[in-house]
Amino acid sequence: MSISKVEVIGPGCPKCKALEGVATDAVRSLGLTCEVVKVADMGEIIRRGIMMTPALAINGKTVSTGRSLGKSDVEKLLKDAGA
Repeated sequence: MSISKVEVIGPGCPKCKALEGVATDAVRSLGLTCEVVKVADMGEIIRRGIMMTPALAINGKTVSTGRSLGKSDVEKLLKDAGA
């Protein structure tokens, strides 16, 4: 499976912004061409059932919630998802 989209989900707090940068760096490090998208709409966050942010989704599947992840953490999640 290839990765087409990585989503950083959260309202825009400092931890959410940090995860967006980490995710972008991890995608670049692994040489992936997928898009990294920020999801800040509260209605969408609630619709997905995410109770704690920041959250990270790969190809629409939430893989982490409520944690600040480091670059190596995100790289591992991406590799586990098929990168």
